[in-house]
Amino acid sequence: MMFTSLKTPRLMETSLFQLLPGLALSILVSVAAFAAEGLEVQLTGGKFVENLVLAIVIGTAVRTFVPLWKGVEKGIAFSAKRIMEAAIVLLGASISLQALEAAGFALVGGIVVLVAFAILASYTLGRTFGLNRKLAMLVACGNSICGNSAVAAVAPVIDAEGDDVAAAIAFTAVLGVAVVLALPLALHTFSMTTSQYGVLSGLTVYAVPQVLAAAQPGGPIAIQTGTLVKLIRVLMLGPVLLTLAVGRGRENETSIRLSQILPWFIIGFALMMGCRSAGLIPQHLAAPLGYISNTLTVIAMAALGLTVDIRSVLQAGGRVILTASLSIFMLVVTSLGLIFLLQIH
Repeated sequence: MMFTSLKTPRLMETSLFQLLPGLALSILVSVAAFAAEGLEVQLTGGKFVENLVLAIVIGTAVRTFVPLWKGVEKGIAFSAKRIMEAAIVLLGASISLQALEAAGFALVGGIVVLVAFAILASYTLGRTFGLNRKLAMLVACGNSICGNSAVAAVAPVIDAEGDDVAAAIAFTAVLGVAVVLALPLALHTFSMTTSQYGVLSGLTVYAVPQVLAAAQPGGPIAIQTGTLVKLIRVLMLGPVLLTLAVGRGRENETSIRLSQILPWFIIGFALMMGCRSAGLIPQHLAAPLGYISNTLTVIAMAALGLTVDIRSVLQAGGRVILTASLSIFMLVVTSLGLIFLLQIH
């Protein structure tokens, strides 16, 4: 097994002209989400469905029911990935290192144990329902760590077939959106505090930006806590990739990019968090940076929705659907158990 060097992201892998159609569509959907939220406030007096969630829903509806020009794909992919990553970096300015200290070693240890247990349990479910070993592992890692990013990182390590990768990604994309939409119900159903809900969001939602959407109903504390927990969970991808590679005896054959284990935006997030903790980012800039981060996240969520076709659920196959659904249910139940076991308030 060997590592390739960590390179800076190629933000402009294609020309601006090629990105513009998809970027414009993503922005248009995000504007519709802000408008829908404003209308909601006027009609109901409150924000029962946040703009991030509305962006996902509107984007998914457009993707499912409106034939899209192929020329928008590159811009949508750019918006969903690169704009998302920039938003995460800026979010670091609102979190100090004291927050990590407040999380405590017990929570960090609990996250490690939870991820390990979730991978094992999800893999067992997949094998029980007849999935082949590689597909079962893809679903397990995607469910337990960070969705499509984990699937994409694990696939070359275990030599997964293209069809298995496509099936795992197709359903985790849809299920990830479903979790974001459904998770806020737990906030009221279990009368959770904002910190508890933030931890639950970080432990169960697939992607880092989706945590922002899921945690938003809990307010700033839930968003900050959820993001911190999720980033700790994402860091588990490194040990998992190493374990899988060693387990398959591919030390001299598999090339793992260091950027897969430690993505650049996590480094950027950590640097921004460090600057905030050291006082290099003035307090009066925190709110504007947070607003910019939220706006970029809404655009990224709109783009994410534009990649999800509900009909792909039917193509993923019943056994994959059953495995992933039961896995995420188990993850939510286990996460609730951990929250109350650690007496998080």
